Amino acid sequence: MSSKASIVIGLGFGDEGKGLTTDYLCSQSLSPLVIRFNGGQQAGHTVCTATGLRHVFSSFGAGTLRGAATYWSAGCTLSPSALLNEYRALNSTGISPRLYLDEFCAVTTHYDVLYNRLLEQQRGSARHGSCGMGFGNTLQRHEAQVSFVAGDLIYPERCLDKLKQIRLYYALKAKTELTIDFTELHHDAEDRRFMDYLAELQLLLNENICITSEQVIFEDPQWDQYVFEGAQGVLLDMDFGYFPHVTRSHTTSKNALDLIRRNKNTISSATLYAVSRVYHTRHGQGPFVAHADQLLLKNNEMETNVLNDFQGNFRTGPLDLDQLNYAIKSEMSQNNGIAKQLILTCADQIDEDYLPYTVAGELHTGSLKEILSFLNTSFNEIMISRSPYAENLQRAGF
Repeated sequence: MSSKASIVIGLGFGDEGKGLTTDYLCSQSLSPLVIRFNGGQQAGHTVCTATGLRHVFSSFGAGTLRGAATYWSAGCTLSPSALLNEYRALNSTGISPRLYLDEFCAVTTHYDVLYNRLLEQQRGSARHGSCGMGFGNTLQRHEAQVSFVAGDLIYPERCLDKLKQIRLYYALKAKTELTIDFTELHHDAEDRRFMDYLAELQLLLNENICITSEQVIFEDPQWDQYVFEGAQGVLLDMDFGYFPHVTRSHTTSKNALDLIRRNKNTISSATLYAVSRVYHTRHGQGPFVAHADQLLLKNNEMETNVLNDFQGNFRTGPLDLDQLNYAIKSEMSQNNGIAKQLILTCADQIDEDYLPYTVAGELHTGSLKEILSFLNTSFNEIMISRSPYAENLQRAGF
């Protein structure tokens, strides 16, 4: 049996509405599987239901409230502590999420998080914009052959040995990158805490959480739709973003399409869902759009992104059409002309007839329909969200 594939990617710096879009796509299927194909525990995809339930998804797919299972592919990182905290939060609302962990996805440890934060803090005003969750450091360590993967989690002694190797790895890195002695920090207590997390996680294995493989997932006939849920946005992509303010990840559809090509016999068709707010946002350091002081929002009381000590202010600004066209062009270079839809979110937070936008750095105002005429790419369909709820995602009337 062949299933269709839907690929959700963000066209900005993240926070575009990928959670809402994933939730919507899962509502259109009887048996969907959400596939996270990049990023990791640093994602924050908000889903709100009409019944008042609201959850920010990080370690589970954003279709979970629809009963969809999640496949955490090898292109992602896994944080045992973040996973367990979110599992408990979902359980407390009566939800029993199902998660399939690829045996080769890299595991984030407390060492990765600590080193990430120490290094970013040392950069001072030259920070790269990291969210401080250890994602990039985990992948960098993994690439350096100091691996710790999900398949190791069922072997406690192997996990202890991995922690020793990782501590040594960062101690050696600290000699050239940090002004502190990494070995003087108190790591033993955190090692014990990490092992406690693993012991708790092992109790869930083969029940709600399973360690599996890509082959097993795509040979399972029960899914009628694969919803590939991207993390972050194209403007943070490791190839197309603005270095050094990028993520260590392919935030375009690249990873999703690689999975689809390897498993093409079980996938009948693919459609891209490219998501953008009707204005630009950014959380963390790095360049942003012009005239950010000209944007006034309404109806945004449910905004998940707020000031925090590590990333600083959540910035909002007019929709930069040059940036949007660049993001679309970057994505289109990866997806080989598959069917594509544009999803525009948060249209209720600003007057649709007088949207501020910029072209070549110049500030203008216009209707949403007028703004879309500046796009250099045509889409098979355009949909607009005017509320936090997937049920209100509607086809544009123009």
